[in-house]
Amino acid sequence: MKKKNEKVIPIFSSEDEERKFWAEHDSTDFIDWSNAKRGLFPSLKPSLKLISIRLPESMIEQLKVLANKKDVPYQSLVKVFLSEKLKEEMEMNP
Repeated sequence: MKKKNEKVIPIFSSEDEERKFWAEHDSTDFIDWSNAKRGLFPSLKPSLKLISIRLPESMIEQLKVLANKKDVPYQSLVKVFLSEKLKEEMEMNP
């Protein structure tokens, strides 16, 4: 139910316009969050972007050996290593 002091959300012509609007406005002026329910998205997968990275062949072989020992694909192991290091660095340097 709309509260009297809630403003009307404008119609946006693009995502960029909407993004700019919400960066400059507080959603509590437009939406009554007291009645909100948490949404569940069990099938939602993160967006992935393909990149190219040059690594020494010896490093790739070491990754493949280690990944084989852990029974995971080596590219998945690289993602785990990067994720762990990023988390560590972000905690040390907020």
